[in-house]
Amino acid sequence: MAFESKIKTIEWVDNYSRMVDQTVVPYEYKFVNITDGEQMFNAIRDMIVRGAPAIGIAGAHGAVLFAQQLAKEGLNRDEFVQKLIEKAEYMKTSRPTAVNLMWACQKQIEVIKNSASDIAGIIEELKQNAIKLENEDIEINKKIGDYGAEVVPKGATILTHCNAGALATVGYGTALGVVRSAFAKDNTVQVFADETRPRQQGARITTFELAMDGIPVTLITDGMCSYFMKKGMIDMVVVGADRIAANGDTANKIGTYTVAIAAKYHNIPFYIAAPLSTIDTSISSGDEIVIEERSREEVTHINGKIICSDKVNVINPGFDVTPHELIAGIITEKGILRPDYNKSIAEVFNTSKS
Repeated sequence: MAFESKIKTIEWVDNYSRMVDQTVVPYEYKFVNITDGEQMFNAIRDMIVRGAPAIGIAGAHGAVLFAQQLAKEGLNRDEFVQKLIEKAEYMKTSRPTAVNLMWACQKQIEVIKNSASDIAGIIEELKQNAIKLENEDIEINKKIGDYGAEVVPKGATILTHCNAGALATVGYGTALGVVRSAFAKDNTVQVFADETRPRQQGARITTFELAMDGIPVTLITDGMCSYFMKKGMIDMVVVGADRIAANGDTANKIGTYTVAIAAKYHNIPFYIAAPLSTIDTSISSGDEIVIEERSREEVTHINGKIICSDKVNVINPGFDVTPHELIAGIITEKGILRPDYNKSIAEVFNTSKS
């Protein structure tokens, strides 16, 4: 039986999207209502909502919000459809790395193109599809969790980086879904969480949600993982993903690659946990993944206060790419994919289509 998280990150309510404002966690745990498409674009860009699966659902909600707005402009059906597809394509650009956003927006574009309904009917179809994707996300993550729990040793200490939990999805988690499912079977499982500079998603969000669910968690700084690995205090690593190439190369929050190298050196299995919607078979390797560049203030400031010279140069990539050679397995809702990833990824997609 799956562990039941207390968190619901994002959901469609009546005619708007309701989400946890992740910029204020853990100081506050509050919800915001997103009522128009541009507001959703900004919520994704400014990381009010974050985590690849949650961003995807936000994009699907955004298409509905834009549709509701366009319906008020007195357009005929053809004009409405054309402008709505343009808005859905625009929503894809709110963040460039997480492929789930593009995937979910494209799902809504397919609904628009395939609909035979009038404007009101198209809006209702988009709404129902967004709710369907939302509900499916939780079920997919629970399957990921259950498959992942099978490779978690009894009493394991699992290291994770950034946040791939309930707050990165609709409400269960990918990497932390594995933790939740493993903990449901064995309550001696515990987590070490990297703080995840520069936005501290591990410190602010991962520790918050695990503590809320009563799962033991220890916070460490990003540079400490090798120390604890050498001491034999880490049994496995499980992280999420924002985009996975056809060969298994995986983009995740900056610093993940460093953890993977340390894990490989210490013979500790390093797993990715992600839905199939995170796998982008249109790109052959991680070299093709666009890496988002974030603002310098994320590095130079903490809680609004500058921590370094204001004249310092800053380079702030939001993600890095872990080569497939360092990955022991990719945990999906269809099972755990193993090397050769070109082969196992192609096989799972072919099976899913048949």
